[in-house]
Amino acid sequence: MMNAGSETVSATKTPSHHPPLKHQSLKRKSSRENLDRFIPNRSAMDFDYAHYMLTGGKKGKENPVASSLAREAYRKLLAESLNMNRTRILAFRNKPPTPMDTVSSDWSSVQPLELVKARRYIPQTSERTLDAPDIQDDYYLNLLDWGSSNVIAIALVNTVYLWDAATGDASELVTVDANIGPVTSVKWAPGGRHISVGLNNSEVQLWDHTTTRLLRTLRGCHRTRVGSLDWNAHIITTGGMDGRIVNNDVRIRSHIVETYSGHNQEVCGLKWSASGRQLASGGNDNLLHIWDSSMASVNSRTEWLHRLEDHTAAVKALAWCPFQANLLASGGGGSDRCIKFWNTHTGSCLNSVDTGSQVCALLWSTHERELLSSHGFTRNQLTLWKYPSMVKMAELTGHTSRVLFMTQSPNGCTVATAAGDETLRLWNVFGSPEVAAKAATVKPVPGPFAHLNSIR
Repeated sequence: MMNAGSETVSATKTPSHHPPLKHQSLKRKSSRENLDRFIPNRSAMDFDYAHYMLTGGKKGKENPVASSLAREAYRKLLAESLNMNRTRILAFRNKPPTPMDTVSSDWSSVQPLELVKARRYIPQTSERTLDAPDIQDDYYLNLLDWGSSNVIAIALVNTVYLWDAATGDASELVTVDANIGPVTSVKWAPGGRHISVGLNNSEVQLWDHTTTRLLRTLRGCHRTRVGSLDWNAHIITTGGMDGRIVNNDVRIRSHIVETYSGHNQEVCGLKWSASGRQLASGGNDNLLHIWDSSMASVNSRTEWLHRLEDHTAAVKALAWCPFQANLLASGGGGSDRCIKFWNTHTGSCLNSVDTGSQVCALLWSTHERELLSSHGFTRNQLTLWKYPSMVKMAELTGHTSRVLFMTQSPNGCTVATAAGDETLRLWNVFGSPEVAAKAATVKPVPGPFAHLNSIR
């Protein structure tokens, strides 16, 4: 007998009617020939199935008809529970590992874990609706901002109100005199302690909200109202109805350090990129400009990097993409209605989407590739888009007038909107993923906020 795994056999006894055999080796005929035995693996065998297949289900003398019906029923039961599609009774390898309970038994529908992601629930209504009495219904102003210290600022005619979202406390920051008001723009500085307030008389006030103290008033920047503001470190950039854009260094006495000239009508949108290298400005002249802070100025006047003329209405809505540094989204007014995407390195328009209504504001999600737009006539809705496909994920309604102002919480989850219907609404539109919760440096918005009427 040949030993399993051996490659040679010795003859120890020779029959008498054959000539003696010399000691020789028996070689395999082919390298593919397998001389090992297959030994059944009992631990992997199904004995109920094997018994049925070998006996046919016969047990003694039974009624042939009843026996046949019983065997058929038994066969169907086994087919369901024991997988009767098999043909082998003996098993020669170990059982496969038992799948986890959390994995579907329908393997055709199972996808790799990195591809499986539950669809996020997007509430269709606002979490809270607050009064914003006498808010100015003016497309060109910027009256709402949410600072990094988790405090919301909103301007109602001549007064700026603050709401601390962590504690729920409400306060009045400042009420300006009627001869210099109304307030036309508000913008928090980095750090969330200082806030700039643009006024109808062309001045800009700088406030410390922790002490409710006026730190400084910037004069001489503009000839008319200051409708747009944005910060770049210690530089506060102001945009006026006179079409001028001015960089003001708040550390020095002579604060005007640079002027950008390109718009011939009111500047209603200003946004610095995250790097602080590029500034986007939109105006009532339908123009969008990209300015590069590294470009040399001549006589304190800097030429634009790109002059973009594709919009056919005022450009107020501007938003720099958080995951692609040179990507800018812009939105046009009532006769344009488009969201356009720009490569600000080359100045090329990457895509244009007709939204069907006036685009008032734009916000990117900080943890998903999504863009939120707020609109005016005729539905006054918020629209959540998937980027870059620009498929609509949700449309949120509730405001009864155009949604002019929109801002985002520091943790990126909640959005606050204010509209001409004199309401301020909070929306949980971007969800509350774990990554956003861990990255947040401030507490999430608790409820309820103090009612606006309670602090008037």
